[in-house]
Amino acid sequence: MKEHKKLFYQIGEIANKLNVNVSLIRFWEKEFDVLKPKKNKKGNRLFTQKDYDNLKIIYHLVKERGFTLNGAKRKLKENKEDKTDSLSIVSHLKEIRKFLVELKEQL
Repeated sequence: MKEHKKLFYQIGEIANKLNVNVSLIRFWEKEFDVLKPKKNKKGNRLFTQKDYDNLKIIYHLVKERGFTLNGAKRKLKENKEDKTDSLSIVSHLKEIRKFLVELKEQL
């Protein structure tokens, strides 16, 4: 299932997609300088696709791989393209696994 890309994401949308609390997104925004959401007139955060991609990388490093925040910050600075490619591969593998599990259940 391919994700539909939008121009801006609201914080609640991103929290739902990552299955985390909105407060964690706000916390990560303060901790990671790669996150720079815009704010509308009401003060609501509007995250770009780049912000969302960075949040997926942060989530992967912290929640799935068990990095500390400082470790994740260092890893992000090292070689961002590798992280993005690795995250993309992991995402595709999860989709394939889900498909195979569903297929197995149908047999």
